[in-house]
Amino acid sequence: MSLFGERKERLGKGSLILPHKKFDHRECAAFNRSMCECNLNRMPGVLVGKKAPDFSATAVVNGGQIVEHFTLNQFLGKSYVVLFFYPKDFTFVCPTELHAFQQALPLFEERNVQIIACSTDSEASHFGWLQQSKSQGGIQGITYPLVADINKTIAAHYGVLAANYHYDENGWLQTEGEMVAYRGLFLIDKSGIVQHQVVNNMPLGRSVEETLRMVDALQHFEQFGEVCPINWHKGEKAMKPTHEGLNRYFG
Repeated sequence: MSLFGERKERLGKGSLILPHKKFDHRECAAFNRSMCECNLNRMPGVLVGKKAPDFSATAVVNGGQIVEHFTLNQFLGKSYVVLFFYPKDFTFVCPTELHAFQQALPLFEERNVQIIACSTDSEASHFGWLQQSKSQGGIQGITYPLVADINKTIAAHYGVLAANYHYDENGWLQTEGEMVAYRGLFLIDKSGIVQHQVVNNMPLGRSVEETLRMVDALQHFEQFGEVCPINWHKGEKAMKPTHEGLNRYFG
């Protein structure tokens, strides 16, 4: 079996395999080829202005329904998407974020925004956590999709996979740290373009209010062609992106 076939088998179905002229890890290591599969953890992390990577994975929706082949592209042309990653099920900061997004779900829905959460846990883990009440640290009552990125490919494509990893001289995958996701959040417009992203380290929870503010700013710009200055909120004065517009704003 070829080295390509061996590596694909070890990583599993859906794993990231990028084209390489010759799959010789020693050659890759010597020349530090940035797009070799050995260096996927070095993929660029800034996706703003670029097409959001599509994915197809199993997800738990509506608080308990398991859906295979859940895709991002199903929302193209239909709605905005807030895709947020979190490190682990059954942890501590994560349920506070998940419940906060659920509480604000009507505010996102009235703005035509689909919320999607994703971690590197399995769909079985998601389902189990959904059975646990909030008073016990669970996420019972969460209705938006929870994607199971069990092969780590989605987190890797979005540049939020925490661990460093490489192949040794024998072609075996080696890791430093846990292969879980940082707290990445991506606002994707209806054309599938990433318009905003933020990535926090594990201990740092995000802000639902700031996410809503970014949605409002994007939609204001799309509707009126006005740009939104610092700390702008819906209903406040914005400006035309010209010197005259700036003068009027400061005036």
